[in-house]
Amino acid sequence: MNDTLLWYTTRGAGAVTLLLLTASVALGVLTTRRWSPSGWPRFLVAGLHRNLALLTLVFLGLHILTAVVDPFTHLGWTAAVIPFASSYRPVWLGLGTIAAELLLAVVVTSLLRGVFGYAAWRAIHWLAYLSWPVALVHGLGTGTDSGSTWLRVIDAVCAAAVLTAFGARLLLGSRDPLGSARTSFRTAAERQLGR
Repeated sequence: MNDTLLWYTTRGAGAVTLLLLTASVALGVLTTRRWSPSGWPRFLVAGLHRNLALLTLVFLGLHILTAVVDPFTHLGWTAAVIPFASSYRPVWLGLGTIAAELLLAVVVTSLLRGVFGYAAWRAIHWLAYLSWPVALVHGLGTGTDSGSTWLRVIDAVCAAAVLTAFGARLLLGSRDPLGSARTSFRTAAERQLGR
């Protein structure tokens, strides 16, 4: 494989990974509100979220593999596994390693949710909210085309999508059916007790 093809594949896979991760995070944020597009059953939205996350891992693997074997950077597998171990742009690549490991922890525990239990899975799943901005900063700071207009537009679109999803979640509040049931039960109990 020639160096130019590796260079394009690494950059392209990185950009696609960020787009897929953004879609997965934004959809995950929205589904906590029990949101789904009109006419879509919730299980379909959950399946889309899960498949986006798995596809993100595929492109992340391609991004890491091509970056490691690219002779220009001489990264090696150590830099792909141990944060800040690279001699080439150690901070930016270290952030990428951290983002990848956080994302991997989220996906692995999601696949093994029955083993870990819901509470542990939920706590670890919050790492996706940390993985996304770390991945975004990694992309902003590394790569020969990190300052290019096309990549800055992708970064801006991704940031807008996640911020919009979080904004919608904050503005619209939670629609946790258990929370609503608890509130209704507490209100009825308080009425019964004359409070």
